[in-house]
Amino acid sequence: MPELPEVEFVARQLRDDLVGRRIRRAEVFWPRAIQGLGVPEFEAGLAGRVVTAIGRRGKYLLIYLDDGAVLLVHRRMSGNLRLAASDEDEPYVRVAVTLDDGRRLLYTDPRKFGRLALARAEELPALFAALGPEPLDPSFTVEALAARLAGRRGPIKAALVDQSVVAGLGNIYADEALFRAGIHPLRPASSLDPAEVAALHMGIVGVLRAGIEHGGTTFSRYRDAYGESGTNRQHLEVYQRTGEPCIRCGTPIERIVVGQRGTHFCPSCQRARPFSGTGQARRRRAT
Repeated sequence: MPELPEVEFVARQLRDDLVGRRIRRAEVFWPRAIQGLGVPEFEAGLAGRVVTAIGRRGKYLLIYLDDGAVLLVHRRMSGNLRLAASDEDEPYVRVAVTLDDGRRLLYTDPRKFGRLALARAEELPALFAALGPEPLDPSFTVEALAARLAGRRGPIKAALVDQSVVAGLGNIYADEALFRAGIHPLRPASSLDPAEVAALHMGIVGVLRAGIEHGGTTFSRYRDAYGESGTNRQHLEVYQRTGEPCIRCGTPIERIVVGQRGTHFCPSCQRARPFSGTGQARRRRAT
């Protein structure tokens, strides 16, 4: 699933290309990709509108229109937004938006989990009320993170991928942030001391900025607005590196399952501490 860096990188690309462009028409090829409106209403709501801004909230990409409406795109597992020439074709197109210069903004989604919706700009605070703070916003301080983790007895990895704790973090960047901070993924979130919370805060911000700088992380289907793969995979330190030597100490990276999510860590750099855990974790050692 695209996480914050992948969504932010595409938002920046689309900001350069879409703002000021008028939408000629929208075509929905798979009706269930649309939430909250019928297909005719959705298509009519986009036709003739001018794009005024591009934003992001967590993993949602936001396309603001001149009538006060906002197109929300949540790509989930396999969705992509691609800017294509009028004669270019793409597989798995679920929604196509034709612009006044002839190009098309294509929403592709092989697994059909992503959703698009139209909302009024004034409705966004209520729609996103359950989301946690933006980790790249100045308001996301060490103290803010500590407050979000306080009282949470579940594993810190599960807390980080909970969108009500920090918006936009997912499996990849949570593992990378915990490695940078030297924190075991099964540590209870509330057990972190102030120095550890500060290290984790620095790790979160650092891995997200690096992910954006490198165009996001591509493992399978993620592509940017121009159809290019992100290069951040080359800079990952633990995620999906099971059995490879840790870049710090040489110990083989291990994989466990935390809250039904594959989780990667270095057992030497991220040592476990005695605690009363919640639930079980399955460990997969390299053979």
